[in-house]
Amino acid sequence: MIEVSALSKSYGATMAVDTLSFSVAPGEVLGLVGPNGAGKTTTLRSLCGIINPSAGSIRIAGYDLQTEGPQAKSVLAFVPDEPHLFDYLTVEEHLRFVGRLYGVADAPLRAPILLEELELTDKRRSLPGELSRGMKQKLAIACGLLHNPKVLILDEPLTGLDPSGIKKMRTTIAARARDGAAVILSSHLLNLVEELCTTLLVIRRGRCVARGSLAEIVAGRPDLAGHSLEDIFLTLTGDAGIPTL
Repeated sequence: MIEVSALSKSYGATMAVDTLSFSVAPGEVLGLVGPNGAGKTTTLRSLCGIINPSAGSIRIAGYDLQTEGPQAKSVLAFVPDEPHLFDYLTVEEHLRFVGRLYGVADAPLRAPILLEELELTDKRRSLPGELSRGMKQKLAIACGLLHNPKVLILDEPLTGLDPSGIKKMRTTIAARARDGAAVILSSHLLNLVEELCTTLLVIRRGRCVARGSLAEIVAGRPDLAGHSLEDIFLTLTGDAGIPTL
């Protein structure tokens, strides 16, 4: 569903992403993790066509992102860590607008279901300025899910959510994967990554330092056995050594 080959992105002399290759199958949840400045956001924005890579190729649901951009973008949804909403559209109007953009014929039927799922029904006539940070995040996610994307890319999706909202969002993400969506989740919340992700892609300075399930990563590094995901993350990214058990 997602195929990335030798993706690179440089800004002058700075290499933000360096020959990164990976794939995400339908129903798979890939956890993209790394320290600040590792190249996660650049990678995600490249996957969505927001920025053009310096080299490499990206295919979304079989479409080449550079030569078949509109087709590729029509089957994906990207939810950034900072919601970008329209000040003068209500919650309902956001969904109507997105429905028109994507040509979702049954948007009037899907929208109320999404609002109920994301606990926004009571706010359907509210403007973004009347919403909390967490509710804005939920609205952005609802807009992303309206066209039932085959590829779902989430950058820190739990930002601003309260414990109830976090639990609900975990359920929502897992449900989309069960329905066959290929999901990429980038988050510093390692407990979320460990709970939801079937595969991990750990990057440091734009390069892959580990890829696979947690069990596969540990199998390739026996020195990591018996340690928490936090300790494994810190070791792989070079930010700390593994403490003695």
